[in-house]
Amino acid sequence: MKKYNLEFKWQTSATQWNKVKNIAREMRKQGTIAEKKLWKELRNHKIVNMKFRRQHAIGKYIVDFYCREIKLIVEVDGEIHEYQRDEDTLRQNYLEELEYNVMRFSNEEVISNTEKVMKEIEDFVRLKQKPL
Repeated sequence: MKKYNLEFKWQTSATQWNKVKNIAREMRKQGTIAEKKLWKELRNHKIVNMKFRRQHAIGKYIVDFYCREIKLIVEVDGEIHEYQRDEDTLRQNYLEELEYNVMRFSNEEVISNTEKVMKEIEDFVRLKQKPL
């Protein structure tokens, strides 16, 4: 398995950030209905007082939601992901090699069953949360 540069474990390098920052900012403005709905639930430390970031760059990738404290990435997959499974697999392998935890939900799950999605995220956060 290919080894990746682990120098920037929780963020992207300054050079890479300059390449992706405008894309990330635009993605924040143009989020899907599901992403906006989930962000409403994750923002402002609402899950076990954990801070989540939206459209956060890690390496060359921009993840939907990211909690640095427990290295959790939450992805909301729309229809496009049905056609880019190979790319999603490479991306997920890269992130997991950097020791990130990745949770994936479909747009439909987030929209139609937000409480269940939030319960799964909260359960995972509680499991990974470091005791005080």
